[in-house]
Amino acid sequence: MAHHREEIVRVLKAAQNVLLITHVHPDGDALGSQIAMANILEAAGKNVFMYGEDPVSHLYDFLPLCDKIENMLPDLRGFDCAIALDCGDSFRMGHAKDDFLTVHPFLVVDHHAGHKDFGDLRWVAPGMSSTGEMVFELAADLGYDIPYEAAYCLYAAIVSDTGSFKYSSTTADTFRIAGELVAKGVKPASVAGKLFDNFSVNRLHLMRLVLDSLELYADERLAIIWASREMFRQTSTTQADAESFINYPRSVQSVKVAAFIKETEKGMIAVSMRSKGTNYDVAQIAAFFGGGGHRNAAGFKLPDTDIDKVRELLLGKVLPMVQN
Repeated sequence: MAHHREEIVRVLKAAQNVLLITHVHPDGDALGSQIAMANILEAAGKNVFMYGEDPVSHLYDFLPLCDKIENMLPDLRGFDCAIALDCGDSFRMGHAKDDFLTVHPFLVVDHHAGHKDFGDLRWVAPGMSSTGEMVFELAADLGYDIPYEAAYCLYAAIVSDTGSFKYSSTTADTFRIAGELVAKGVKPASVAGKLFDNFSVNRLHLMRLVLDSLELYADERLAIIWASREMFRQTSTTQADAESFINYPRSVQSVKVAAFIKETEKGMIAVSMRSKGTNYDVAQIAAFFGGGGHRNAAGFKLPDTDIDKVRELLLGKVLPMVQN
């Protein structure tokens, strides 16, 4: 894995105008890391531009300063460097990826195990729980202060990407960093309330329909749930509302691999997968279908298909894995 951490610190110290990018459909770690990095650099006297292809989901619009993320491309000639956060692959940057890569030096900070190298300087740390944890360490390397807003966003990033410190990626460093952020005034109960007690009644109706789709295979070691466009329409909900549903089938004691098949637009199917332990590498399955992720959390998208066809494809790949 690429390890240009010191060079990245040197570039950021010298830079005055910095472009900050994260992946499309950003989650809590992506947004928290992007906003925190911007806040840290701005507090150190630099000019930053946060770009986001998608509007911030209502699940994360409580993050301070998220309204500063712009979806109009700036003049890219004005930047001393660009930094992509939480992007395991250049394609995850969205439609403008080729434009972004014209900015040099292009820095990459990411923690995905299946990272596909891009950019000029990369710090890829699959052993770290979240990109939020990496941004905290970068601030320490730079000798820059972490303002309260950045601390809040980093804490939210770490909590969301560790599943509230539940996943195997959680280390003693994760707790040390979380502790330092709490010492800066972040209130864990307040962040948890915004992340986990922030849902609509419509989301509950959607959850009922999705849980009703549950199918179990291989002595209840594989669980599959699905959501059609019709379910979203019927309950007046969006993709974002279904974000954490995968955790329900995963929580069944016997289940080793859980998959959630979503019809995102006509003919476009997105699959997210979760697994338990070290024997079930869902990143490999995602990679087979052109996606990626971590050993225990991964996903992919397929165009021009439907839920039933994708279920069959998935069964063909996952059943042999869980039957052993």
